[in-house]
Order: sequence, then C-alpha cells, then structure tokens
Amino acid sequence: MRKIMVKNAAMMGMLAVMALTVGIVLSTPDVVSAAQPGAHQPVFTENGVAIRGTDPVAYFTEALPVEGKPEFQTDYQGVVWHFANAENRDAFIADPEKYSPAYGGYCAYALSLGTYKVATDPDAWSIIEGRLYLNKTPVVKTIWETDIPGNIEKSESNWTSLLSN
Repeated sequence: MRKIMVKNAAMMGMLAVMALTVGIVLSTPDVVSAAQPGAHQPVFTENGVAIRGTDPVAYFTEALPVEGKPEFQTDYQGVVWHFANAENRDAFIADPEKYSPAYGGYCAYALSLGTYKVATDPDAWSIIEGRLYLNKTPVVKTIWETDIPGNIEKSESNWTSLLSN
C-alpha cells in the first residue's frame, strides 16, 4: 500500500511540474497566438534575424548551437539567416529545407499544445530523423521529449492550421 502511495505522489508531482511548465510556456510575453493580428510570421526572428542568429547548419555538423556571423548570411523565407562560416552558408543555400528548423524555429512543444508560436532558446534543440526542432527552454525540451512522435504529430497538424490562416 505504501508503494502505491509513493508512486501516486511521484506521479502527481510530475503532473504538477508539467502543468506548471505548460502554464509558463503559454503565459510568457513571447507567445503569439494565431488569432492575433500580424501573427503570421513563418520564421521566428529576433531583430530581423532567424533563430536568434544561431547557425542552423552547425546543429548538424558540430552537434551544438553556434553563433552565426553577419558576414556569412543569406535571406530565406523573407528573413536573414546567419552562419558561422561560408561553408555552412553555402550548404544551407543548397538545401535550406534540410537545415532550417521545423515550424520556422518556433517552439515545437508549444505547437503541440495548440496554434501558439513561442520564441525558442538555441540551447533547447533536438535533431529527430534528420529534422531540427527547437523549444522554449531546456526544461520544455525535456517535456517535449516524453512523447516525441505524439508531439510532432500534434505540432504538424497545428502548424498546418497556422500556415493556412
């Protein structure tokens, strides 16, 4: 009986942490609902630069986020992308779909919860089946990873709804 109570308490604690995280994700000022005017921005940008200036190719070649440099940039999907070097920029230009993050670099977990575009942290990333996914924070990434296939399925559906608006 005591084991059941301990397991239930642990599960309730985990559920409370998850609920709190969902609340934090959706209550922060960098959440853009699809219903808001001007909300259709297909790529997450900060100061006009995609994914906070992080080199998207470096996630694949270096297995870590690397700050891009303005001297190695290109335009794609109407925004500026920075790269650590000319080789990464050229690889991106040759195949931007391969290297650009899912959902325009918005938080994959937030999209699994609904049609929310939430800013991301370059340190909260995963490559799943050759696709780069970003999340709001490393903690949110951990929650997203508890059901990657299910969260991707929901995110894909919600992203399709956002793009069709």
